Amino acid sequence: MQTQLSQEFIEEPAAREAAALIAKCVHCGFCNATCPTFQLLGDELDGPRGRIYLIKQALEGGDVTRSTQLHLDRCLTCLNCQTTCPSGVEYGRLVELGRTLVDERVRRPPLERAARWLLRDVLTSRLFGPLLRIGMKVRPWLPDIIKAKVPSPIAAAAGPHSPAAPRAHHAAKVLVLQGCVQPAMLPNIDRATERVLDAAGIEVVYARGTGCCGALRTHLGDTPGGLDDMRRNIDAWDAQVAAGGIEAIVSSASACALSIKGYAHALSHDPRYAAKAARISSMARDLSELLPQVCAALQNRVRVRGKTGAWAFHAPCTLQHGQKLRGVESQLRSLGFDIRVAPNESHLCCGSAGAYSVLQPQIATQLRDRKLEALRALEPDCILSANVGCIQHLQSGTRIPVKHWIELLDEVLL
Repeated sequence: MQTQLSQEFIEEPAAREAAALIAKCVHCGFCNATCPTFQLLGDELDGPRGRIYLIKQALEGGDVTRSTQLHLDRCLTCLNCQTTCPSGVEYGRLVELGRTLVDERVRRPPLERAARWLLRDVLTSRLFGPLLRIGMKVRPWLPDIIKAKVPSPIAAAAGPHSPAAPRAHHAAKVLVLQGCVQPAMLPNIDRATERVLDAAGIEVVYARGTGCCGALRTHLGDTPGGLDDMRRNIDAWDAQVAAGGIEAIVSSASACALSIKGYAHALSHDPRYAAKAARISSMARDLSELLPQVCAALQNRVRVRGKTGAWAFHAPCTLQHGQKLRGVESQLRSLGFDIRVAPNESHLCCGSAGAYSVLQPQIATQLRDRKLEALRALEPDCILSANVGCIQHLQSGTRIPVKHWIELLDEVLL
C-alpha cells in the first residue's frame, strides 16, 4: 500500500516513517479478526486496516476531521493486530505517528484537552499520591468513571506481608522501576517484588529520580514529554549501570517493561542519548523473565500445599503482544499452583490500555465485562495479572480478588 506524501509532509521524518510502515500493509484484513474495537463496533474504520487508510489519507493531504481523530482515539494500541499481521506492519508505532499528525491538524475540544493534561501531568507528578489518598476517602461519592479508577483502601493496602522486608545484600542485583502510579495505587506489588526476589537471592536496587517510563505522555500525544521522561530515567540509571554489578533493569508492570525496551528506538536519533538508551534497552526485563530463576530458587521455600483454590491468569497485551512473553502460568504451575487460562479470547484486551479506560469508558467497560465473563467461567478464587492498570480495571468490575502474580508468590513464602 504505497503512500504519496503531500508537499507539507515530504520533509518530515515522522511522515516518511509512517509512509514506510504503511507500505508493508497488504490489505489482507487478518488484523481485523483480532481487533477488540472492530469486534465490538463492527466499523471498518474502527479496525487496524481502516485506521491505516485514515492515516494514509492524512499523509496524502486529504480531509482530516474530528471523526478521523475519534477513530484513531478508539484504538487501544493493544498490538493484537501486530501479532497476527503476516506482513510485519509495526502498527503500534504507526498509530502513534498517525495520532500526532492528526492532532496537529485537528484541535481537540477544551474538555478533552483538559482531561489529557490532567492525565499527563497529574498521574506523573508527586501530587498523585496525596490526591489518590483523598480520593480513597471520598470514593463512595465519586462519579462512577472516577470511582472505577480509585482502589478501595482495602485493595490498595499491602497484603498479609505488609511490612517491608529487610534488605539483604546479594551478588545478583537488579534495578527496579517503580513507575508513576503503582507505588501509590497498589504498593504491595513493589513490596512483594522485593521480598520474593530477596528470597530468590536477587537484590532489588532503586535509583533516585526515576518516574513514569514515558509511555503515558507518548500515548496521549505528548511525544516530547514522553522522551523527556525516558531521558530522566536513563540519567538516573546510567551511573549505576556504568559502575557495574547490575544484571538487569526490571519492571513488575508489563507496560513499563515494554516501554523501556523501546528506549533504543525512541531515542535513536538523539546524539546525546542514543548509545545510553540502547544500553538501557538491552538490559530491560519484564519481571516475568526472572520467573524461571525465581521458581528454581523457591522450590523448597514456598508452601503451596494446603493453599487450596484456583487462580485465573490474564496476560496483559503489553506482555503477550508487546513483548511476546508467555509462560507465566506454566512457571507458576511448576510450583504446584492450579493456574487456569481462559480457553476463549485470552488474547483480547481487557480494556484498560493505560489512560484508555478513562478517555473511552464505554468501550473499556464492555471489554472489561467481556474479559471477566471469560475468566469467571474458570471459577477462580483469584484473578492474576501482570500490570497495575489491568489489575485495577478488572477489579472495578468484580468482587473476585485481582492481584499481581508476584503477590501470590509472596503469600506462600516460608
